[in-house]
Amino acid sequence: MSTPPIPPPGPGNPWAPPSPQPGWGLPPGYGQQPPRLNGFALASLLVGLLCLPPLGIVFGVVALVQISKKGEKGKALAIVGLVVSVLMTGVVVLSAERVATVFRDRLASVNELTDVEGELTDFDDMRAGDCFNVPGGDLMDDHPLIYKTDCALVHHGEVTESKPMDPKAPIESAEADLAFEDECWKAQDAYAMDSWALPSYAEMFYFAPSSESWRLGDRRLLCVIGTTEEDQRGSLRQDAGTLKPEQAAFLRAANTVEFVLSRPPDEEAEEALAEHQAWAREVSAALGEEAKVVEGHAALPGMDKAARAQLKEIEAARAEWQRAAQAKTAPEFYKRSGGAAGVMLPETERALRGAYGLSTRIPRWLEEDPDDSGSDSVGRGPSNQSV
Repeated sequence: MSTPPIPPPGPGNPWAPPSPQPGWGLPPGYGQQPPRLNGFALASLLVGLLCLPPLGIVFGVVALVQISKKGEKGKALAIVGLVVSVLMTGVVVLSAERVATVFRDRLASVNELTDVEGELTDFDDMRAGDCFNVPGGDLMDDHPLIYKTDCALVHHGEVTESKPMDPKAPIESAEADLAFEDECWKAQDAYAMDSWALPSYAEMFYFAPSSESWRLGDRRLLCVIGTTEEDQRGSLRQDAGTLKPEQAAFLRAANTVEFVLSRPPDEEAEEALAEHQAWAREVSAALGEEAKVVEGHAALPGMDKAARAQLKEIEAARAEWQRAAQAKTAPEFYKRSGGAAGVMLPETERALRGAYGLSTRIPRWLEEDPDDSGSDSVGRGPSNQSV
């Protein structure tokens, strides 16, 4: 049996025997449990998304801390849960603020109810001739609470028309607004025919459906004379049933003239001369109808002098409007229509109305000077909308 040679002396040992080869063994980590999912990470997402977002924020923070210390899984889930919880908390806060605002407004309305005289009544139950009050006297509220009351008592408004609307009628558009306004002016002219007798603080209001109330079945247009500026007692009703036949006939014709005059084309004559010419023809026709009525009453006792004076001015105004209808240019149209407006004097009509036994108080909108814009429309007093 031989022995291996002795290595030579020296600092190195190049003859060292090779190290033994490793044998087959288990891979590193074999037999250890994989990291488990952190429960707070999942809870943060679920709680933040479904029920309590502020608690989801807490769970998300706890999950991140535990994952960092324990090496658990779910870091991405915890971050998503934290973000979702923060966003949902913001939504909850904004919603709570809105609810609180609505609650405060409703509470304020409830507090005002004690100062409102009358019986709470639905809009759909109001009819022409009904008088009512609103909390705070604000008829421009979106949809005020209406308290029906006796017209002999102080009230904020009086219904001139309550009209069911066509289900196919347009709403919340410029065309719809103009149609509602025209309808309610005509209703007021039929309800309170002597417009000169209305108090100066009386205004025309209308309540029309909004898109939301339309979906809920609201289909009624409510026309109102508002009298919120001063204490109004007594009804303003002066319809054909309360007037003499000759009074009603004259007022019907005079109100038609006022209405047509108050509806000139939207565009200036420079851009829409044809439309202004058509308007001039309408005014001339309305004046012609008024002339027929006045001429038919000229023979009534005490009417001759005032009727003749009014007829003279009507014919002069008609001639100018007919020339305006044939104008070739905008300046010529304005000259003729302006001349027509200057022919008819409020004092002449006041004398005629006195002969009819009607109000002789010239309304404010007839006493005001025409503006310098060339528009000759007659102001009918303010009109207001509440949707």
